[in-house]
Amino acid sequence: MSYRDDYLFLRDKFNQKDEFITLKKYRQNIFNTPFESFNYDILPGEEHYHCQLHNESFEDSYSLDNNISAPHLDELLRIDDSHIEENIFFTYPIFKPFTLKKSKDVIILLHGLNEKSWEKYLPWAHKLVEYTGKTLILFPIAFHMNRAPDSWADPRFMNKVCKERKQFYPKVTNSSLANAAISTRLQFLPQRFFWSGLQTYYDILQMINQIRNDEHPHIHKDAHIDFFSYSIGSFLAELILMVNENNYFENSKLCMFCGGPLLNRMSPASKYILDSEANVAIYSFFIEHLEVELQRDKRLAHYFGEPHHIGHYVKSMLDYNKMITFRENRLKKISKRISALALQKDEVVPSIEVELSLHGHDNKIPIKVKSFDFPYPYDHVFPFPITEKYEKEVDKCFTKSMKFIAWQLK
Repeated sequence: MSYRDDYLFLRDKFNQKDEFITLKKYRQNIFNTPFESFNYDILPGEEHYHCQLHNESFEDSYSLDNNISAPHLDELLRIDDSHIEENIFFTYPIFKPFTLKKSKDVIILLHGLNEKSWEKYLPWAHKLVEYTGKTLILFPIAFHMNRAPDSWADPRFMNKVCKERKQFYPKVTNSSLANAAISTRLQFLPQRFFWSGLQTYYDILQMINQIRNDEHPHIHKDAHIDFFSYSIGSFLAELILMVNENNYFENSKLCMFCGGPLLNRMSPASKYILDSEANVAIYSFFIEHLEVELQRDKRLAHYFGEPHHIGHYVKSMLDYNKMITFRENRLKKISKRISALALQKDEVVPSIEVELSLHGHDNKIPIKVKSFDFPYPYDHVFPFPITEKYEKEVDKCFTKSMKFIAWQLK
């Protein structure tokens, strides 16, 4: 079967309502595994915050413009992030070879920014299970996939939000129904980028704790865990390996696809990712004015500080020209376990920026970076388009890419 055949078959078979889906022709099963996040109270929306690790308390430091005169923007922004139930209670799919035993080799897949469906990743997961024999967990980032309210993907509501954005910001570019929700939320409160990422980081640790305590229904407590990441998921995966919380990831491998650069070396302005206003807001907050923002926000400063290793590493991964020694020394230590596959026509995550970020200023970090180009029209969001016209070419390039990734994670 071709990549296109696999995509269409898996798209029709997959849903997240069934606890169990069998794929007899592939000799694989999918398990939709329930999860309850215990880390939601770090998100905007609480009146009081407390860091248990350092026994420090903080008041809510967020406020929105009370004069927002656009009703649909206002409706989207008045939601308390920490109270969104879809982000707390959700399921994540696990692709597993036919076996009754708990898996001892696992790959965690981390997806891209502003993703609402696993469809694109289903054939990726299937092939990596086939090529490696390992179990693959598709773990959703906070407020992505099935962790967001249905209204954020509702075309009628998003059309109204999109129109209001264009009225307020007539010079906005790349504005679309697909990115209206995330662009609005991040433009008005860029801190969400950090807090939702931090929740996801702690959620993954929560899942690893579950595994190590032998409380996971499908994963063995001593399982070896690797990572395959795409786009912004690579940013998170790099941080996971750099921090190595509880030594959980001392021997973990990471292969990144269309990912790997520092934050200010990516260009996420796209109709499928962020519009121009949100992109500017993120860049302004985290690259140009972060130190000023940290002086204003004590809680944010606390979590960005050295006591919270994850926040300190996040800070080192924002700007290519800052915290160079700290960042690159750490990358050198874990370099043998990291690899990346970039695409030459990728404009969101340019291949040259993948190389510059991962090889370092002195070009001496020995992280393996491979760059492919495909003989058909593709881009960052759609590296393997589902078109009959290029079916053979896409199938060949998809197989080549997945075999490269699988080999890195063997």
